[in-house]
Amino acid sequence: MPKDENSKDQGPWDSRPSAEDNPPEGFVYEDGRGAFATHNGPFYLKRTEMGFCRGFRVRDYHLNSHGIAHGGLLMTFADGLMGATVWRETKARAVTMRMTSDILAMVRPGEWVEGTAHVVRATRSVAFVEAEITSGTRKVLTASAVFKIMGPGR
Repeated sequence: MPKDENSKDQGPWDSRPSAEDNPPEGFVYEDGRGAFATHNGPFYLKRTEMGFCRGFRVRDYHLNSHGIAHGGLLMTFADGLMGATVWRETKARAVTMRMTSDILAMVRPGEWVEGTAHVVRATRSVAFVEAEITSGTRKVLTASAVFKIMGPGR
């Protein structure tokens, strides 16, 4: 029987914010991101002079069979980061058309992961975006993507 989404016991895949996440100063929980991102988080946001960055603490349910952060999670995080960057810079809804990524280093349980992105170029129909994901001083993933501009925001 499916659990009630308001249940206190969410099991080992409880993606709600927790004191264990212990985000660095300035990061706040980012809610209202849609079911998929919420399920894979929790993700945190920090506003900066350059815009914003996102971050998350690697939990056990983020791991692959080798005990390190799943590459698909890192790519999902980068995709969401780049999509949010398109929104913030163009004020237009957009969807990913193409994304390439390079995983450069492994991320272990408990590590804090951060990412930033920027729009390289935007036209009326597409946006080109680049992202960098780090853990501590290590660059763990780089990505670039093309987003289809779908029109003005909600």
